[in-house]
Amino acid sequence: MNDKLIVSVATTGSWPTRRQTPHLPITPEEIARAAVECWREGAAIVHVHVRDANGVVTADKALYKEVMDRIRAAGSDIIINLSTSGGIGVCPEPERFYPLELKPELASFDAGSINVRERVFENSAAFLERLARAMLENNVKPEIEVFDTCMIFNALRLAEQGLIKPPYFFQLVLGVAGSQPASAKQLFHLVESLPPGAPWSAFGVGRHQLPINALAIALGGHARTGMEDNIYYRAGELATSNAQLVARLVRIGRECGREIASPNEAREMLGLAPVTTS
Repeated sequence: MNDKLIVSVATTGSWPTRRQTPHLPITPEEIARAAVECWREGAAIVHVHVRDANGVVTADKALYKEVMDRIRAAGSDIIINLSTSGGIGVCPEPERFYPLELKPELASFDAGSINVRERVFENSAAFLERLARAMLENNVKPEIEVFDTCMIFNALRLAEQGLIKPPYFFQLVLGVAGSQPASAKQLFHLVESLPPGAPWSAFGVGRHQLPINALAIALGGHARTGMEDNIYYRAGELATSNAQLVARLVRIGRECGREIASPNEAREMLGLAPVTTS
């Protein structure tokens, strides 16, 4: 068993704003720069959302491509994971497929519907089947986003149809309003519900980010950090960059005896082909 820790970073997301923190990367140049800085600190995966000129989340393929091109032009081999969520209720269904046309190595696969405050993040069974087929056709590995236990089994039903291929990669999301609460008990339950041997990562939102990260590391899983999920370094103190959050997670991992996986080591663990950069 490979005990190395895969650190993922979600730099931007669809919710945080510049009013909340001046350190949030918004433009393609800023997002790509943040990704490269995080890679230098030890992140193996970057989860990418893009924003339009007004700072609103979008599924604009040209913006995604610009981010990808800038990351690779900087010589980074970080695994690029494009979001297909489109922001809750912001992007119509057809636009959510646009990122797959760029054939990223990974893309998010939100495996069910949830209530998020006053909104519904809708991912119907029919939509998920179409999304899984599109990922398969474009050779994109789903990062299976699990907001509650039923989503594990939604994904496994698609796997039974041959639409999601092993090794399955689960990202456990805790603390979002309307979904699985962020606690040790809930994380243990989710982990115990996963297929044996499946690689998994976990994070909590807001103040739960670091405790859930630490629990995931202790349990042998992987961890995600970044300003999409939490804009604070500690209570009352804004994080100055995504790289600052990654560096802390890398230190914690090493203190726990978990060496940090390089992007190509993470690729091997997730069943992806190795990548070389010039």
